[in-house]
Amino acid sequence: MQAGTLMKDSRKQGILMDLDGTLVDSKEAYMEAAEAAFKSMKQDKYSPEIAIEIPKRLEQGLPLDGLLEREDVQRFLRIYRDAYLQATATKTKPIPNVAETLRKLARKAKLALITMRHVPREKVVAELKSFGIADYFTHVITALDTHRPKPSPEALIHCAAKMEVDGCNCIVVGDSVADIRAGKAAGAKTVAVLSGIFSRSELEKEKPDLILESVNEMPDFLDSLTK
Repeated sequence: MQAGTLMKDSRKQGILMDLDGTLVDSKEAYMEAAEAAFKSMKQDKYSPEIAIEIPKRLEQGLPLDGLLEREDVQRFLRIYRDAYLQATATKTKPIPNVAETLRKLARKAKLALITMRHVPREKVVAELKSFGIADYFTHVITALDTHRPKPSPEALIHCAAKMEVDGCNCIVVGDSVADIRAGKAAGAKTVAVLSGIFSRSELEKEKPDLILESVNEMPDFLDSLTK
């Protein structure tokens, strides 16, 4: 996807952004997906705390031990992932003021979006269009576009190359442990945001270059990150 007049070839900085928890609030979608999966499995262990713990563990490749009553984890995950993707159509909403933030950032850097959602890129682009922010991104990459999604740096390195920006001139912005690990492995600067499901203490352990309350603070720190 091209961003028309917003993107200028002269810009040598790249900002690679996560979607869920970074640009959009996905907590309600996580809740709905977990509730639907537990109900389908006829389990009564659902709680908001467990609903948030599930995507945390999945992003880190950790087992769901202790969260499910039975051993049929794969069936639960199939139901959960389908329910989550359906829920994103109605339950996700943009972080307040994110469009203005992206407008400011796009003046100084090329922007790309890299999400771990297992959906065709067209679905993500349609969601971004519905929020009025699609045109700020030169590229959109989903988990279906790479053999090794985050925390592997594969998608980030590939995206930076397509953007014609060196990895060392990129900033990776995300709300999760996987985002920070992928960014570090790609040789990029890393910014963790607290608008998602991971806590400050969890993100601090990954030693990102910066921790912000939300992506909306990025324009104030961009110059210091790109020195």
